[in-house]
Amino acid sequence: QVQLVESGGGLVQAGESLRLSCAVSGNIFSIYVMGWYRQPPGKQREWVATIASSGSANYADSVKGRFTISRDNAKNTGYLQMTSLKPEDTAVYYCGLKRAAPGANYDYWGQGTQVTVAS
Repeated sequence: QVQLVESGGGLVQAGESLRLSCAVSGNIFSIYVMGWYRQPPGKQREWVATIASSGSANYADSVKGRFTISRDNAKNTGYLQMTSLKPEDTAVYYCGLKRAAPGANYDYWGQGTQVTVAS
């Protein structure tokens, strides 16, 4: 069984920071690409950041320079460090895993964790 559990969400004020964690079970984390997506209220899910097993990372323009995605393969855990949070960052944040092959879809998703940024 492969399971992803996000944690670290909560209510913060604009300008503050928050660190999300994604704990993965199933012994497949180290060879999968990990991504963070978010779904703001009333909107579709949108891509936030992606990190390959090598540590190579990419970010959506909306979070570039503010968010940092990372992973600890030895701990089977991924992270999303969020700084300078804005009200528009308010969303349910999801961690997902996909294969590194081009065009691969996400195979696994966590349950999501709520991030609310007050103005």
